[in-house]
Amino acid sequence: MMAKHYIGYLALATIIGIVLLLVMVMRSDDAGDGVKFQQTVRPTAMTPSQTMPVHLYFSDQNDQFLMAENRLLKSPEDPEFFARNIIEALIKGPQQGLARTLPATTAVRAIYITQEGICFVDLTSGIAEGHPGGIHSELLTIYSIVNSLVLNVPTIKAVKILINGNESVTLAGHISLQTPIKANMLLIR
Repeated sequence: MMAKHYIGYLALATIIGIVLLLVMVMRSDDAGDGVKFQQTVRPTAMTPSQTMPVHLYFSDQNDQFLMAENRLLKSPEDPEFFARNIIEALIKGPQQGLARTLPATTAVRAIYITQEGICFVDLTSGIAEGHPGGIHSELLTIYSIVNSLVLNVPTIKAVKILINGNESVTLAGHISLQTPIKANMLLIR
């Protein structure tokens, strides 16, 4: 008899816990300053997608300009998942004789795209710790990310780079990361 009561209480507690969790999730969607974020979640099974040509921007061998390297990447309907694929391809580095712009120790923590087209790219601290430094190198790193996203993902208008979930003043001491950054075509050759 006591076991039946225990199982009944356990079932009731589970139901209450689920309801509370749903309420918390729904309330967190309504919180904030009106900007809603959707965290990128990697599907366990590959999302139905097609292969799409993209231009990934890496540095030339002299570290003067960005040059496009054409790749074919899986392009699911979810723009955040597509953006993650682009950033991960940049981290892996170039395949056709160009120079790396992101340290290999960098990893993507999360990607968010707002309704206004601002893409928040949250990277691990490897991007700053493994960066070679210098204003020009920093410029190429930032615009490698920004141009690769803005020029390939139609819903992205500008990019805000975060490091370990936090805003950073700069990446390597020179260029402000405090506001979203738009593409810069002048760096591309």
